[in-house]
Amino acid sequence: MLKEGMDVYVPLVDDHAVDAIVRRKDDGTIALVQIKARSKTVAFGDAALYAAIPHEHREDYWFIFYSERLETIWLMTSEEFIEESNQNKNGKNIGLRSVWFNGKHTDRKSGEKSEYVKERYLRYVIQDFSRLAKSKV
Repeated sequence: MLKEGMDVYVPLVDDHAVDAIVRRKDDGTIALVQIKARSKTVAFGDAALYAAIPHEHREDYWFIFYSERLETIWLMTSEEFIEESNQNKNGKNIGLRSVWFNGKHTDRKSGEKSEYVKERYLRYVIQDFSRLAKSKV
C-alpha cells in the first residue's frame, strides 16, 4: 500500500478490529483495514481458512487475507465478506464468521496432494491495492 502512494497508519491497539488506517492519495479519504494471514505451516487443506471472525457491516472497511503457502492475497469489502462468509449458527463460535478460500486435490496417478484457490474467490485475488486506493465503494 505504501508503494502505491497510500499513507498507512497502524493503531497502537487492536480494540476495534482495525490493523491499519489507510489514507488515500487521490482524495484523502480513510479506509479501515483488517489483515488476516495464514502461514505455510498450517495443516494441509487450511492454507486459506479464516475462521471465528467477529464482524458486522462497516462502511469503508476492508479485509486483506494473505496465504503464505498459496502466495495469494484476497481483498474484500465489509459487504463482500458478509456475503461470502459463513456465519456460525451454534457452538462456542456462534455468530462469528468464516471463509475458506481454498480447496484441496489429490492427483489420481501420483497421489500427490495440492491446494488451490476456489474459483468463486478468484475475483477477490489481487496483485496490487488499486481497488483499495480508489474512493469509497
